[in-house]
Amino acid sequence: MTRQSRTSPAPSERSLHQAYDTALLDLDGVVYAGGQAIAHAVESLAAARADGMHLAYVTNNALRTPEAVARHLGELGVPTEPAEVITSAQAVARLIAEQVAAGSKVLVIGGEGLRVALRERGLVPVDSAEEEGLAAVVQGYGGPDLAWGRFAEASYAINRGVPWYASNTDLTIPGARGIAPGNGAAVEVVRIATGAEPQVAGKPLPPMHRETVLRTGAKRPLVVGDRLDTDIEGAFNGEVDSLLVLTGVTDAKQLVRAEPRHRPTYVDRDLRGLLTGQPEVAADGAGFRCGGWTALALDEVLELRGDGDPIDGLRALCAAAWTAAGDGVCAQDAEKALVRLGL
Repeated sequence: MTRQSRTSPAPSERSLHQAYDTALLDLDGVVYAGGQAIAHAVESLAAARADGMHLAYVTNNALRTPEAVARHLGELGVPTEPAEVITSAQAVARLIAEQVAAGSKVLVIGGEGLRVALRERGLVPVDSAEEEGLAAVVQGYGGPDLAWGRFAEASYAINRGVPWYASNTDLTIPGARGIAPGNGAAVEVVRIATGAEPQVAGKPLPPMHRETVLRTGAKRPLVVGDRLDTDIEGAFNGEVDSLLVLTGVTDAKQLVRAEPRHRPTYVDRDLRGLLTGQPEVAADGAGFRCGGWTALALDEVLELRGDGDPIDGLRALCAAAWTAAGDGVCAQDAEKALVRLGL
């Protein structure tokens, strides 16, 4: 089965942490939310590492440096080296460095993570659009206190023709209190003011995947994330397998309606899914069976029969919905079926 034609979550007889050499883990919504560890994350990662799986943390959040991220993970109980953290700031810095001369000045709209990544590539971060010889503008998540005037500074330079880059375009970011605007929302502000389009490095685009492979050397990676439009689509674009966990942005309803590029290889509640195999989703008459559940795509609704583990029911529903949708989006109503699962 090709990724383009995926019609159900895949089975795995082996535990995922044994079937893949490296887990490429998103952070926000997967390992932590609002700075606090998500339930079962710390012990699951420790067990996977102890059994030989290499862990790398791949984040579109360009605010913090790899050192700061590694320190935070250590405080949560996940011992991490800075080299095991890959950020969109690093990916966009490499992208800029390939297009401008060494030592060029780059206007930074964002946080320390961008500045450190630019210096690593021999570029000079600056704060003003009036800097002589300005070669680029780069925009990344700057936290909730980023001053509005920084967007104006970017706009002044871009409107004069300075090339514009963005670490990522995630519209939202999960936090302790819920979902907040992400860097993509800030990029939209500058886009409206300039009519320009940035070059983007972060997930799901190729520069981020390339940065991750270069820094980890993974041979058989598994992308682990909570977002269909960044983590899962990034795995699709990179032609590697993926595990979606339901601890962040994506909910069951969005998963059932996923288009082909947003359909993960595997689905599980949380990071405990790294330590287990994945059950088979099998055709059963006109429907699809997983565990004690059977799902069918009828004319107007998705119907769910049976009982058992709700995640098995969701896997069966995905198979029914994705098969019915083909290369599109499922048109059947899944609301009643998902209520049965409590998802």
